[in-house]
Amino acid sequence: MDEPFFDTIEPGPDAAEHFQQFGWVLTEPLQPQGVAELREWIDDLMTWPDDGPWLHYREATASGPRLCRTENFVPYHDELRELLTRSELSDTASILLDESAVLYKEKINYKAPGGAGYSPHQDAPAYRFIESHVSCMLAIDDSRESNGCLEIVSSMHNEILPMDDKGCIRADIVEQFDWKPAPIWAGQALWFHSRTPHRSGPNTSAEPRRAIYPTYNALREGDLREAYYEQKAKEFASAEGPRVSLIGDFEGQML
Repeated sequence: MDEPFFDTIEPGPDAAEHFQQFGWVLTEPLQPQGVAELREWIDDLMTWPDDGPWLHYREATASGPRLCRTENFVPYHDELRELLTRSELSDTASILLDESAVLYKEKINYKAPGGAGYSPHQDAPAYRFIESHVSCMLAIDDSRESNGCLEIVSSMHNEILPMDDKGCIRADIVEQFDWKPAPIWAGQALWFHSRTPHRSGPNTSAEPRRAIYPTYNALREGDLREAYYEQKAKEFASAEGPRVSLIGDFEGQML
């Protein structure tokens, strides 16, 4: 199994300083019992029908259609709403932003065996209405290089980088960076700035790599979660073909 990317840091001044310097920091908000409960909630959510008010996305794999993402589930799941809005996660977001934070959006990426990866990108170009935001990858399953863990670039979170026509980082810029794999264990949360370059490979293992990705914005900019999903629906309605993101970072075949 891969070695941890680095040691976890307790939410507080040291975590904030690390985040400001490198554009990411690792915390551990869930212990084994919390991970077990989280997996039960996710297993249940994966059985929800596709025609609900939440958003399920599916991709084509060698094993057939597989769920690759769910969004907009917080209003319909009490425990996950509590986890993302009234727990250590939202408190940590406030610490890293150095001001009160509110949930902006949430998604689960499932990355089943054979599931596709994501091209090198920054999140900020896909976020509407806001300037100050932070995300984390809360691992539901152990995240390893073999099942498509995140890869990130340190200390490159001060500007929006040149993009290609998909909204991803331009290839010649990608080649200049020192990309570091970030394997983490279930229950750990890898926080990253919305301008931190990141990518992930396909899942070439027999195990899933499920993770929740909540994004928080500074409360002073407004509670914009509903506005985000309304805007996303409008942009998807005018797009050609099915999409999973407001930029073209997903490398799989959508169904």
